Amino acid sequence: MQAVLAAMAAHVISLSSASPVVSPSLPTHAHHLKSSFTGVSVRLPRHSFNLSSTLAKSLTVVAETKKAVAVLKGNTEVEGVVTLTQEDTGPTTVQVRITGLTPGPHGFHLHEFGDTTNGCISTGAHFNPNNMTHGAPEDEVRHAGDLGNIVANANGVAEATIVDKQIPLTGPNSVVGRAFVVHELVDDLGKGGHELSLTTGNAGGRLACGVVGLTPV
Repeated sequence: MQAVLAAMAAHVISLSSASPVVSPSLPTHAHHLKSSFTGVSVRLPRHSFNLSSTLAKSLTVVAETKKAVAVLKGNTEVEGVVTLTQEDTGPTTVQVRITGLTPGPHGFHLHEFGDTTNGCISTGAHFNPNNMTHGAPEDEVRHAGDLGNIVANANGVAEATIVDKQIPLTGPNSVVGRAFVVHELVDDLGKGGHELSLTTGNAGGRLACGVVGLTPV
């Protein structure tokens, strides 16, 4: 029995004196890791990593400008140029200059078609997408193409600036491809009591017309 105990004690002593076994696994805590790199550490501000915030601040909304022009001609000496400008979805600004007119007011309208194969008569009726009766530009009930009257001076020159919300250059009611017409007589704005007052303003014949086309801004 004593011999067995002595043998067990000797075995324990031999294990304790053996070389330790080194585990190949990495330390489990970050603070045990060391590096030989001695460079300068840089700490960036926290908000510099907020990409969505940075992009949102750098984006700028730029207004889109659209421009169009119509050159008016007819069978008489009446002629002119009409330019249209629109910012985004805002109202359209119409600059008109027509020469060769008799002095006084003349009806000025946007007509439905850009067809001049048979002269200005081919441009059809006033542009009227909302199926209204004829009226003044400021009336709630009016054709979209009802732009009132332009007035020629003693030299037969009519110049006007019209700002209107119903003649956009884009969208389903775009006026591009339609035609401006200047008429022989004054437009009664639907209030003259004539049988044509609620359709044409009784503005008489068509002196000159021109198709609206887009132009570079």
